[in-house]
Amino acid sequence: MNSIIFTAGARILVALVFVFSLFMLLRGHHLPGGGFIGGLLGAVAFIIYSLACGPEETRSALRVSPEIIAVIGLGIALLAGLFSFFMGDPFFTGQWYWVGGDSYETSVFSINTVLVFDIGVYLVVLGGILSLTFAFEEEA
Repeated sequence: MNSIIFTAGARILVALVFVFSLFMLLRGHHLPGGGFIGGLLGAVAFIIYSLACGPEETRSALRVSPEIIAVIGLGIALLAGLFSFFMGDPFFTGQWYWVGGDSYETSVFSINTVLVFDIGVYLVVLGGILSLTFAFEEEA
């Protein structure tokens, strides 16, 4: 598409939608949202950019192939499940580690495998949707 207005507006919209996708990823532990919705929103951001600037420029803006993003995300999600298995709990049982305290109320923040799993899902969805979208755009 050769619309200068759409191209200029897409650059701003992509940044806003991508930041909102990260917000939805991090919000997903306590409220609706999470890795799947965040990944879809992140893919929409890059799809808008692809419609404005073309799939070649979008691939160069990503710097990593969407297929590699999906495989890395799958590995991260698998590691989140294996971590609980090595701690002696059933596979994919959530594990929490409190930093600066021993509970939610007394700690500064917590590190948990649920967030790691959500990040993996985010990357799998982002990479998968972008792979399909680029294949469809390059075919046409």
